[in-house]
Amino acid sequence: MEGVMMRNGDEYALAVRLPDGSINVWRMPWFSLPRLPLLKKPFLRGFPLLMETFVNGIRALNISVEATVPDEGNSITKSQFALTFVLALVTAIGLFVVVPHLLSLLMPGFYIGGDVEGLTFHLWDGFFKCCIFLTYIKLISFTQEIRRVFQYHGAEHKSIHAWEAGGDITVARAETMSRLHPRCGTTFLLFVISLSIFLHALLVPLLLHFYTPQGTVAKHCATLIFKLLLIIPVSAIAYELIRYAARLPDGIQAAILCDPGLALQKFTTQEPDAKQVDVALVALKEAIGPVEGARIITVPYKKQIDTCP
Repeated sequence: MEGVMMRNGDEYALAVRLPDGSINVWRMPWFSLPRLPLLKKPFLRGFPLLMETFVNGIRALNISVEATVPDEGNSITKSQFALTFVLALVTAIGLFVVVPHLLSLLMPGFYIGGDVEGLTFHLWDGFFKCCIFLTYIKLISFTQEIRRVFQYHGAEHKSIHAWEAGGDITVARAETMSRLHPRCGTTFLLFVISLSIFLHALLVPLLLHFYTPQGTVAKHCATLIFKLLLIIPVSAIAYELIRYAARLPDGIQAAILCDPGLALQKFTTQEPDAKQVDVALVALKEAIGPVEGARIITVPYKKQIDTCP
């Protein structure tokens, strides 16, 4: 809230605009899961990175809320942080895995769908998943707080584009950059949803061909568990795709992989004002360090110690 988070290797910076107009910034270690060297390899690193990003994102969100609404309560404890993480995870699973599955169960009643062993069930499941995702983004964009989050999202992209262009970076220069970026997490989510539709349609019927639990409820519960397990390969492939797409030169292949994500970012980013770009540049400067960050011109800000749970 009212801030920007930037990662650089094993650290990340979080810059937040306080109610009095000043900017505070935290530079903190990136929470990493214990990982064998094998799990850092392509097509194996995606899921651990997804979980790490989820944890660090909630962590940064909690700090920003404490900083911008200091009178609402005490600092968040470790147990409260864990509860927040679990609730966020359960909500995401319920909204984007369970609900589309349940809605797809209704389609045979309208004679326009089949059972879970068939292709049409998973096409409907993917359709509902996309609809819920887009509707969710649209609905939350109507709230003032989320509109500002989307503006800060745009400021983040503008500052990164300015950094990648080289030379000195000022607010005025960053404001001329695009608010859309091919390596955005929004594009990653779109890849995850698209790949899940394909893999569910391919692998779930195959699994049920070899093993089908007795009873309708047991069959659908097993299917949902299998879908949850498929998040691991789906996120792994999606991560490699987004990295590959970002390296492609302009052309048809780049357009096919990048344009849908860039189009979606028109909903998840908004044009920021100069003060929001200021915050993004502070986060970028602290993330990359004093040597490389010397060419980033920012307003004065205050460094804080790590107060994370």
